[in-house]
Amino acid sequence: MRGKPAPKRKITPDYKFNSIQIAKLANYLMRGGKKSTALRVIYKAFDYISEKTKQDPLEIYNEAIKNVGPSVELRSKRVGGANYQIPTAVRGERKLALSYRWLLNAARSRKGKPMYEKLALELMDAAQGQGDAVKKKQDVYRMAEANRAFAHFSR
Repeated sequence: MRGKPAPKRKITPDYKFNSIQIAKLANYLMRGGKKSTALRVIYKAFDYISEKTKQDPLEIYNEAIKNVGPSVELRSKRVGGANYQIPTAVRGERKLALSYRWLLNAARSRKGKPMYEKLALELMDAAQGQGDAVKKKQDVYRMAEANRAFAHFSR
């Protein structure tokens, strides 16, 4: 590795909930540098959630992130000419990044609705332990369980 690692940038919290996690979600949702549009989508999704469930949308959001975040992931490692999928533990930052990515991919894969509604529905499903994002986490767990025999190859 040449040079210094890139410094961690400090993310400013969003203006409505004053939450760094929501600002980070907006950064993942953002396309083409349009952060205000991404924040508008998130806020409309939160309004939709509070209207449908009559609960605090932040609680549902936190529950969804907790349900989607994996604690184990697979990493490829080459050992003696063969590639093995090795189950490894996930750090906190990476867990959040994966959960945001899986939630947004699952929301984008839903068809026929505006993005705020797709995101709201995916968050509500994830908070209840269902939906495509939770299914993705379960698939990763299943693969890690199947490859548990190769865990001794980890560093």
